[in-house]
Amino acid sequence: MTTGGPPRILYIDDDDALRRLVSRALGRHGYAVSCAASGDEGVALAAAGDFDLVAVDHYMPGMDGLETLAAITALPDPPPVVYVTGSDEGRIAVAALKAGAADYVVKTVGEDFFALLAASFAQVLDRTRLERAKAVAEAELRASNARLEAMLSEVNHRVANSLQLVSAMIGLQKGSLTDAQAREALEDTQRRIRAIAQVHRRLYTANDVDQVDLRDYLGALVEELGESWSHHSCPRTLTLSAEPIRVKTDRAVSIGVIVTELVTNACKYAYPDRAGEVRIFLTRVEQGCELVVEDDGCGMAVDQKPQGTGLGAKLIRAMAQSLQTTLDYDPNHAGVRAVLRMAV
Repeated sequence: MTTGGPPRILYIDDDDALRRLVSRALGRHGYAVSCAASGDEGVALAAAGDFDLVAVDHYMPGMDGLETLAAITALPDPPPVVYVTGSDEGRIAVAALKAGAADYVVKTVGEDFFALLAASFAQVLDRTRLERAKAVAEAELRASNARLEAMLSEVNHRVANSLQLVSAMIGLQKGSLTDAQAREALEDTQRRIRAIAQVHRRLYTANDVDQVDLRDYLGALVEELGESWSHHSCPRTLTLSAEPIRVKTDRAVSIGVIVTELVTNACKYAYPDRAGEVRIFLTRVEQGCELVVEDDGCGMAVDQKPQGTGLGAKLIRAMAQSLQTTLDYDPNHAGVRAVLRMAV
């Protein structure tokens, strides 16, 4: 669309006298008018010129109005087209609108026709300006969102790498210790850090930088926990059955920490002198989703105090509180069955 001057109009009609009248009348309304005597000439001018709007008469020899309309709308970045029809040709006007015309004007005798034409042009040009401004704004918004997503992906990448580095440092510190209890505490800390790092790793390798697929995330997390806990002297089998459920990043972190603590407790205490299995389930329920971690081990008394330092139990309560829920234990299960129900 031209800027800094009157709107440029191309009027296509085979009637020489009407073209001259339209040109003078629209000139008085502030338009710069060019004319074409046929559809072929009009299409050529529209392709070569920078017109803000084209008006096309229906009845023309050779290429009629609908054919001319089709050729103009097929141009790269075509201008809007106002279609001109006879007074009793409503079906033609409807066909033109369906074919891409922005508006139509009924051709009449006298000054009313020129006033209607000018009013239609003004309306169509205003609508076109708004549509183009909207398109530009949306394109800028998409570009801005793409930049922000790229930046957020890079942040998640760096956070994951930083957490991995912290975990490696803790591993070096652990290797220099001789106290078994201190080494175990550092191992637990490493597992917690890896659970959080896994969330950020999922974020920067996925298209969505705002949400995490819990099935994929828990699959990777359970695999890491299995490698950490299962060994020849005391094998542990970790199985996961999960539905694809997407949650916000902060909720995924809380869920990952809870799963890490529950699986760690089961691997530590459920099977003190034998091999065993720990099962993790994630399913959709009416109010959100349900997370279950269970084993078939020695079980736990209702009023039993947490084994170890109790830090794991405190973390579970804190993470459950951040999810606005609580962790429940099934008293009828033979081993330990922890159930967490939450909204998603």
